[in-house]
Amino acid sequence: MKPYLDNVDNKWFRQRLNSALLVVLVVFLVLIGRLAYLQVLEGPELRRLSVNNCIRLRDIDAPRGLIFDRHGTLLVDNRPAFDLAVVLKDARPLDRTLERLSGYIGVPADVLNERIAAHQPRVAYRPIPVVRDINRETLAAVEVHKYDLPGVEVLVNPRRYSLYGSSAAHVIGYLGEISPRELQSAPYRHLKSGDFIGKVGIEKKYEASLEGDRGGRQVEVDATGATVRTITTVDADPGQNLFLSLDHPLQQTAEELLAGQVGAAVALDPNTGQVLAMASSPAFDPNAFVDGMSKAEWEALASHPEHPLDNKALRGEYPPASTFKIITALAALEDKVIDPDTVLDCPGQYHYGDRVFRCWRRAGHGSLNVVQALEQSCDVFFYQVGQRVGIDRLAYYASACGLGRPTGIDLENEAQGLVPTRDWKLRRFGQAWQSGETLSIAIGQGYNLVTPLQMAVVIAAVANGGTLYRPLLVDRIETARGALVGNELPQVLGRIPVSEATLNIVRQGLFDVVQSPKGTAHRIRTAAVAISGKTGTAQVIGRKEDDPENPGEDETVALHHRAHAWFVAYAPSEHPVIAISVIIEHGEHGSSAAAPIARSLIDTYLGTSDTTRQP
Repeated sequence: MKPYLDNVDNKWFRQRLNSALLVVLVVFLVLIGRLAYLQVLEGPELRRLSVNNCIRLRDIDAPRGLIFDRHGTLLVDNRPAFDLAVVLKDARPLDRTLERLSGYIGVPADVLNERIAAHQPRVAYRPIPVVRDINRETLAAVEVHKYDLPGVEVLVNPRRYSLYGSSAAHVIGYLGEISPRELQSAPYRHLKSGDFIGKVGIEKKYEASLEGDRGGRQVEVDATGATVRTITTVDADPGQNLFLSLDHPLQQTAEELLAGQVGAAVALDPNTGQVLAMASSPAFDPNAFVDGMSKAEWEALASHPEHPLDNKALRGEYPPASTFKIITALAALEDKVIDPDTVLDCPGQYHYGDRVFRCWRRAGHGSLNVVQALEQSCDVFFYQVGQRVGIDRLAYYASACGLGRPTGIDLENEAQGLVPTRDWKLRRFGQAWQSGETLSIAIGQGYNLVTPLQMAVVIAAVANGGTLYRPLLVDRIETARGALVGNELPQVLGRIPVSEATLNIVRQGLFDVVQSPKGTAHRIRTAAVAISGKTGTAQVIGRKEDDPENPGEDETVALHHRAHAWFVAYAPSEHPVIAISVIIEHGEHGSSAAAPIARSLIDTYLGTSDTTRQP
């Protein structure tokens, strides 16, 4: 019996052994098959994924081109900024990582989640900025706890910085994060979500020159996404530098003189059209947009009653008031409606139809010619002259002087103003032109609308002999290494269609406005430099101009109902090198509110002294 039992045990053991061997063989076959599948069939794809998992590309943002004034004074620079970013592939679990990050930096986790959700497109391996421009304390907190924050990176990027805050803000503009809609537009398709671009001003107009070319870095990372080593680096190419036509000391002087007031000042080189200064008050700080602005801060700025975001120099539209008498005089002389010896009487009022049109000087100016009428800004004289010229010819000369259309300056959203005509009124109101309306147009009231920049172009053309130049803001463009890329040459828009003799007569009147004891701006007269100009007081609610010789404000009238104060000027009178336009909203009198500002700008630019004023 024992041999029989031994045979049974052996047979049973062999069966079990064979079964086990078969299982092992099958397992090995499966493993070998799987390995073959992974290495042969899926090898290339897995190799690509493996490389991507350890080798990644990191963008290097290009330093934006710098902005200088005409003398090489640096106005806008770049400073290093630290940004916190999250790599979704490495920040797992994401919710836990964001909760930890929130506890360390004090930013709610839902806010961090919203910023990640808003970032389009979301690439698993690309860092998504969640907190920009962190301070040293936040940076230290993140670095200390970096092993608890997988996928959280600190990026060092150049950040735009205006060295003088709000100075020239309306000209330079500001940067903002690119929007999803902008990313889809042709000029920005090479950019990515999170990039900053120029939103307004020179920053936007010259975006292509300023932005530069992005660089990159190939790095090896570990399982948490931390950089182990840098493999290769392609340096970014900085943007090109802009040299503006602005004279920074003159720009600062204009801004200081406008501080606390609502208005604008423009200074041009009458011989080239270059913008020497362009100030709008109140202003804003461009750094606030780059550093990050809350919704409440933005709404407060956008809804401010004095509109600090608007560049009033080219967006503000105002009746030109008595500065328009320059054009009325040019039209009348050139059309030979009057000549230099024509004398008209001003008894203080002018009867036309059933209306009485009053002069600002109620006692009247007596008998005057056109030079004296400009000097003393006589309304009655220009009522009569305007009636003789007619609305059609007034509109022709106003348009020929560049009014009623944008000047073409290198800034967006320039207002075009308004030169009223018979056809315009018929289209706009469905009413025929009334002859009495021409009288108001002749002294710069009624439907007339101009911008301070347009009036600067007009007075510059009068100063230089009749040439209308396109205002230029950029003098030249250079590479980061100083090589000249290009420079802006003067661009002629046209000529005022009048003779040199006509211009000389009008220029004599403008000279007397400041130099004659009877001139409306004689208070800014100086022995240091001869200034020519024209005052104006633009009605807001149909009030009459008060006597410039007695510029006291009417305290019974609400501030927002008081007239706007104008002054346009050029200097020196014989060989002008600067032309200026100033408006002060609700400043009442051009002689007292606007003319002194122009005088101070001339002093600054020419280096003359205020102490040389004449009685």
